[in-house]
Amino acid sequence: MEERQIIDLYWARSQEAVEQTRIRYGRLIYSIAMKILRIREDADECENDTYMRAWNSMPPQRPALLSAFLGKIARNLALDRYEREHAQKRGGCEIPLILDELEECVPSGSGMELPLEMRDILNRFLEGQTETARKIFLRRYWFGDSVKEIAGLYGLGESRVKMSLLRSRDTLRKYLEAEGVSI
Repeated sequence: MEERQIIDLYWARSQEAVEQTRIRYGRLIYSIAMKILRIREDADECENDTYMRAWNSMPPQRPALLSAFLGKIARNLALDRYEREHAQKRGGCEIPLILDELEECVPSGSGMELPLEMRDILNRFLEGQTETARKIFLRRYWFGDSVKEIAGLYGLGESRVKMSLLRSRDTLRKYLEAEGVSI
């Protein structure tokens, strides 16, 4: 079923919307949650919570891109759960490493939820990056992939991925300073 049709089902308040969402986007939602939480049961719960949140959000919201809308919900739910349960104590999750990496180039006190202005600045920054650098950056800092996973995904060496991330963080820090964002 096409994305628009699924959204229309939500607006019609049809239970079929949730099932069609599960069929089309279930693996994406689960993988986002699993990368953050690293525990199957927690990722399953996060996936189900994502369907509930989508159901409660549409209407009034009508997302332009359902996959991004669902991905954002899943990511935020997983991050909230991670913070609540301190998942780093239970399995070597990438989140502490990712937060440490971003600490030097993201404004302090911004937390995991970025204000709208900051998101616009970040989107402009990413538009100015090469396609490869942008993909690596998003895989690491949005999807929570490890350096090894990114290297395997794009057929690159781990050192190249690390260097790309380092350069992107340095460029981001300079870009934010030029935009007047204090770090």
